[in-house]
Amino acid sequence: MDGRDLVRSMSVGGSGRAAQRLRTVRAAWRRRRIDAAGLPPRGAERARVPGRVRSAEPGPGGGLIRFSRSELRITVTAGGAVFWGWDGAGPEPSYALAAAPEPDPRAVLEPDKDGGWRVVAERVTVVVSRHGALEVCTPGGVVLRRELPPRWWEPAGGGAARWTQRSEVAADARFFGLGGRACGPRLRDGAYRLWNTDPGRAFGPGDDPLYVTMPVQLVVADAATHLMFHDTTWDGTVSLREGEEGAGSGHDRAGRCELRVDGGPLRCWVMVGTPARVLLMWAALTGAPALPPAWALGHQHARRFGGEQEVRRIVAGYQERGLPLDAVHLGTDHHDAHQVFTVDRERFPKLPVLAEELRRDGIRLVSIVDPAVRAVPGGAVYDGGSALDAFVRDGAGRTVRGEVRSGESVFPDFTHARVRKWWGGLYEERLEQGFAGFRHDMNEPTSLSAFGETTLPRSARHVVEGRGGDHREAHNVYALCMAGAGYEALRELSPRERPFLLSRSGWAGMQRYGGTWSGDVATGWPGLRASLSLVLGLGLCGVPYSGPDVGGCDGSPSPELYLRWFQLGAYLPLFRTHAARGAGRREPWEFGAEVLEHARAALLERRRLLPYFVTLAHLARRTGAPYARPLWWGAPEDRALRDCEDAFLLGDQLLVVPVLGPGTGRRAVRLPRGRWYDTVTEEAFEGPGQVFLDTSLSRIPVLARAGAVLPVRGADGGLELEVWAPERGWTGGGLVVRDVGDGWDEAEIERYAARRQGRRVVVTREREDGVAEPPHPVRVRGLG
Repeated sequence: MDGRDLVRSMSVGGSGRAAQRLRTVRAAWRRRRIDAAGLPPRGAERARVPGRVRSAEPGPGGGLIRFSRSELRITVTAGGAVFWGWDGAGPEPSYALAAAPEPDPRAVLEPDKDGGWRVVAERVTVVVSRHGALEVCTPGGVVLRRELPPRWWEPAGGGAARWTQRSEVAADARFFGLGGRACGPRLRDGAYRLWNTDPGRAFGPGDDPLYVTMPVQLVVADAATHLMFHDTTWDGTVSLREGEEGAGSGHDRAGRCELRVDGGPLRCWVMVGTPARVLLMWAALTGAPALPPAWALGHQHARRFGGEQEVRRIVAGYQERGLPLDAVHLGTDHHDAHQVFTVDRERFPKLPVLAEELRRDGIRLVSIVDPAVRAVPGGAVYDGGSALDAFVRDGAGRTVRGEVRSGESVFPDFTHARVRKWWGGLYEERLEQGFAGFRHDMNEPTSLSAFGETTLPRSARHVVEGRGGDHREAHNVYALCMAGAGYEALRELSPRERPFLLSRSGWAGMQRYGGTWSGDVATGWPGLRASLSLVLGLGLCGVPYSGPDVGGCDGSPSPELYLRWFQLGAYLPLFRTHAARGAGRREPWEFGAEVLEHARAALLERRRLLPYFVTLAHLARRTGAPYARPLWWGAPEDRALRDCEDAFLLGDQLLVVPVLGPGTGRRAVRLPRGRWYDTVTEEAFEGPGQVFLDTSLSRIPVLARAGAVLPVRGADGGLELEVWAPERGWTGGGLVVRDVGDGWDEAEIERYAARRQGRRVVVTREREDGVAEPPHPVRVRGLG
């Protein structure tokens, strides 16, 4: 359907809606005209490969290998990560890297057989053939990944070169990652696009791409786990095909990966080791995950509120029913005509007073922040940005205009340091209104469009940190730069409190500034399953703090679906109920007395486990390990666990078995090795192997690892150690990080050990100067 057909087919039932549809048609044609004039035609292209090796030059951490038509630089960092870049590409400039890592002085470049070269380091060896193929090997010589010589297609008249990189992995390897994928967390055969996209509707497992895409693959195989990161922000496609083993015949089929990218440098990072080791190296490279304030680990509620009185009424509903609530999110309905950094004074006449009332009850207000600025002179944000020349322009120098909820709008260029500084200063108004947290929305960026892409023209110009470029390069990091602007500003404006920031879109390294949420996941059982996939997949890309809109975005969930979603959300890092405009309400009491009773139990269990979530948050900050982990996390050699996608580990100590389908009274789950206790009945189960668990409507099964030492909230509100009896002949333990407030004080890690002595379990605190009695009450379970 073209634009004229769309105009003719528009409903005339509402003048406002019809007018907006007409504006989206105009926006689509405007974007098409801008790109027709601003994008260079590709025309004829020349194909190129590296050619034969000519020479090599040792350097820090590796060296430079020259081919007849290209050159390859390889560097091993002191932390064990390996970088390589073709055609002179170096590690910087990069939006992903937190800082330039130091090279490993022990890594050496030396000749290899058949005229090739290799770089040998402590944890990895990279072998380069004479034609430019690379093999990533374990120290024992096992090949984990083979990169075939890359190919470039260069426009005859100059410009960005397209390139393709084909790879092979072990036949037993499984692919994970690539950002937030609703079909995961394990990525089956298929093509996955690398272009942050607002689907414009509620999505399910079959929809791709979504809001957060990253060229980050985590590949799990018998020999080792490795993470591969292609550091280019341009649009691309990753095509995956899992391998097949020949059942002893020796005719294994390798797994394959093909990456096609429209431009940018061909440079890669690879990290090898256990999953924990790989994520630690990734966090060291791209930045430690931001530590959310403790209140953000509780329950949060969002909806379209009609005004202050409705906020008070909903909060009172939670309090009257004894339901814990830690934050309330306000959407664009609290803005003046949906304009960012404004307040509707009629519906929210005393917003700071409301915020203070809620804070006294332990509840924080969270504000939505969109990047688009309504293009109307007289608005403070628009006038300020125009004076600074802050908004994205097209190739002819005209300000690019798009269509969003507030109307025709312009978009700040967050790839400019001066613009980020200006934008960050605007958050002072939000803090003065009493907001304690922020949720960035529509920041892919999204511009509503009747047809074509719902984003800015690809030819739109960006500063790109002074290098200059267009939206083809800047699109995928637009939200990342916006998050950086908000986070750094909040650190200055409110230095005593850790920022709370969610970003719907993002890219590699976004964990430095906060977390994300699912976006508009469809209401339905497939949407519930997609919620878990997104959280697990993002965690394996280094983003540990995320969660879904409990209940889904659109429609009205059945009581059973809502409850099962609510029960899952209680064990995910971000626990937030939400619904879009026109969808059913998401307060627990709206679904009947039985659902309310079971939802209360889930909320109280979340509150009891808050010390454990605080510990997981601090450990994620220090190690990069996600809170929610696939079952294979501690046993990647267990191939059956690699295929399990309907259960997960919460830290090392708990195994959560959600109910993802209707009418499920009993379900199977495969347990990792060891003994596991049902945390309600204390029944013991032995792994590895499959077991069947009862899944009554009252709860979802949660199992504790034998020997686990869990920090929980005791009956008196203080910290208590819940210890699950170790198996005979085995010891257990756990780590505890106590909440030291929402500031920047460094929290101490407490280490505990648990061992059996006859029918007793002895728990001790491990200190540098020896062992001591635990400073907290201890409750032993699992002895019965």
